[in-house]
Amino acid sequence: MKKSELSNSVLRFVSAGVMLLALIGIMTLESWYPVLHVTRWVGMIIVAGAIYEMLRCLKTTSSEVFNKYAGYFIAFVLLLGLMLISVYFVGARPWIMLWLLTIIVGADAGGWLFGLVFRGDKMWERLSAHKTWAGQIGGIICGTTLSILFVLHFKPFGEDALFALLFGCTIALLSQYGDLTASFIKRCLGIKDFSNIIPGHGGILDRFDGWIYVLPLMWFFI
Repeated sequence: MKKSELSNSVLRFVSAGVMLLALIGIMTLESWYPVLHVTRWVGMIIVAGAIYEMLRCLKTTSSEVFNKYAGYFIAFVLLLGLMLISVYFVGARPWIMLWLLTIIVGADAGGWLFGLVFRGDKMWERLSAHKTWAGQIGGIICGTTLSILFVLHFKPFGEDALFALLFGCTIALLSQYGDLTASFIKRCLGIKDFSNIIPGHGGILDRFDGWIYVLPLMWFFI
């Protein structure tokens, strides 16, 4: 492993640890003061921050680039707006939000780890230079495993391991395609990250792009 990769890996794990602690704190507040709907409002702040990052990137991009990809940019902003509305309704059910986040974090970590260890063929090199088929498979495996463990431990809807498996596969896959969609937009903008606010991860939108399709889907089902 190169020194730069090792440094990025350390930053990634430290950032993930900080966010995990923040998540535990949010869920604790939710259990103590459910009337405040902490999960809902924190989720909306996160998505609003992601929208701000995207709009800031559009503001600084050249008119030539904007005109060339205007349709993609507008569609992506509308998708982020749908995500903001979705998190308002899904966030009212904190256990579902925690379940989703558990799967998405597992898929993200599994995709990164399997991609780093096994490497292999790229999924779509023109779109993302680092996404591999091994990473996608690893993300699905890790996300689904955590989904099953979550249901068996917390039993939010009983102990249906089969439903947890199917749910985990679906969410893990959708989260990865949310990541690919964000990568495509970044490629159009000619940037590596939407911002550098989170060390090792980039911006808010870089870290939470797995929500792009997951939250609207959950809102639809709810």
